[in-house]
Amino acid sequence: MTLNAPETGEQTIQRVLATYDLGHKLRQLRLRKKIALVDLGKHTGLSASMLSQLETGKMIPTLPTLARISMVFDVGLDYFFDDKRRRKTFTIVRSSERIQFPERPDSPLPSYFFECLAFSAQEKGLQAYLADFPQRKPDECRMHLHEGSEFIFVIRGELIVMCQGEDHSLAQGDSVYFDSSEPHGYRCAAETGARAVVITTMPRP
Repeated sequence: MTLNAPETGEQTIQRVLATYDLGHKLRQLRLRKKIALVDLGKHTGLSASMLSQLETGKMIPTLPTLARISMVFDVGLDYFFDDKRRRKTFTIVRSSERIQFPERPDSPLPSYFFECLAFSAQEKGLQAYLADFPQRKPDECRMHLHEGSEFIFVIRGELIVMCQGEDHSLAQGDSVYFDSSEPHGYRCAAETGARAVVITTMPRP
């Protein structure tokens, strides 16, 4: 199994901060206050050129820079990290953007490898993963549990879901939904492995 090439720390920071659209929020705030770039530069000690690059997204502001701008406009830092536009959530994740992780980084024989399918969406009501299950023996798989519910849809191979003291075999196209606060685990017995979409949700209030 080949893992996708990991992104650098700088690329991760750029990708995560880009989801907050900091440049757009800065520009909207400046225009609302009717302050020119040159004047904002005088107040913050930053050049108009740098501020322009921040607004257009060519540069990512540091926290000290945002703090200086926040003081000028008399807003909190949360203004830049809280979406006040009330837009409906719509987030696309390209396959090339996903990174594959093992079940646990310290596990010599992970039961599965996973990719987050909606990592860039904020305040999600569910977690969605693409999971690959290599061939494993029964004693190589661990049980675990977590609050909420879980749904699994097998898209390739055969997957054994261990839950409530039984082994449940799922073939391609099969699915299962269960209370994930019950101890459960996964195992694939075939050499070709298995692949599934896994969705977890938080418990109902």
